[in-house]
Amino acid sequence: MPWNDNSSSGSGNSGSGKPGPWGSPPPEDGKDPREDKAQRPGGRGGPKGGPRKPPPTGPDLNDTLDRLNARLREFFTDGRGNIRPRAVGTVIAGAAALYLATGVYFVQPDEQAVVTTFGAYSRTTGSGAGYHLPWPVEAVEKVSVTTLNRIDVGGADGADVPEESLMLTGDENIIDLDFSVQWRVSDASKYLFNVRDPDATVKAVAESAMREVVGRTPLQPVLTTARGQVQEQAAQLMQAVLDRYDAGVFIDGVQIRNANPPTDVIDAFRDVAAAGQNAESAANVARGEAAKVVQAAIGYREQVVREAAGEAARFNQVYEQYRLAPGVTRERLYIETMQRVLANSNKVILDTKGSGPVVLPPDVFRPKATAPTARSGQ
Repeated sequence: MPWNDNSSSGSGNSGSGKPGPWGSPPPEDGKDPREDKAQRPGGRGGPKGGPRKPPPTGPDLNDTLDRLNARLREFFTDGRGNIRPRAVGTVIAGAAALYLATGVYFVQPDEQAVVTTFGAYSRTTGSGAGYHLPWPVEAVEKVSVTTLNRIDVGGADGADVPEESLMLTGDENIIDLDFSVQWRVSDASKYLFNVRDPDATVKAVAESAMREVVGRTPLQPVLTTARGQVQEQAAQLMQAVLDRYDAGVFIDGVQIRNANPPTDVIDAFRDVAAAGQNAESAANVARGEAAKVVQAAIGYREQVVREAAGEAARFNQVYEQYRLAPGVTRERLYIETMQRVLANSNKVILDTKGSGPVVLPPDVFRPKATAPTARSGQ
């Protein structure tokens, strides 16, 4: 009968392991199944046969939320369910403090900060900490004023742009010129508000200024000796145009990277340039020789002037002596003059008076060839 069947509860399957209505049947060996389960490691009993502790569990999220809601209700309401004005004021004050704190900003030493009020320019601040009214009333934008920016005109990295590099010179020749412009921001507010696209503006002004300077300069100086002058004039013209635009940009320098004639005639121009260099070298040599001649002439002039001054001084001295003793001075001058005249000539002395003509051989008045040698030997 079913109430006598303790092997199963209804299904008649004795292998299901479910107890009958009167409990589990006793084991065949006569042991209590509770003792056997207590002795097994996985049983409900502990290691000494006592009750096993339940496994630890994590915090319940619902309990945490309930406690948080309870604390918030306690903070915002009193025991009767009324809202506390002080709590609401504290929350509003905290939110306002956080909102106002968003207006604090810091500017680096190489930057300028431009503050706008509802999008319109308000003020410019330097490096350090600053404050502006939070969004949407005021906003701040930082601009680096020390960074050097570079713009290449005519191409860069070997990529030539003929539309930018080909220019007409003052003598109606064509030159292929590539150059770079280095610039930086001088006024952050003007840079942000007066020019829509500063990079494109600086490039357009640079190309226009260089074309104007090259257009009034002959080709040969641009290729050889006038590059520095062209760069300086172009930089000055760029700065003047950007100042008229009130762009807040300072041109730091212009550098011509490449200046050549067009490719079709470059060989002929190289020959012309070589001839010009040879002509300049020859002119330098000629100028050096001319300088030597001028220096020699100056030296000769100084020598003649000094000799004339010496002769004049000697004449004055003789005159002083002549003024004191005219007869003695005339005799001394006569003797010195005859000495200079007859010093190196052949002389014939006649000691007879009133005799007839004397015929002398022609070799008597010829200069003696051995006289200098004999004089040097003495």
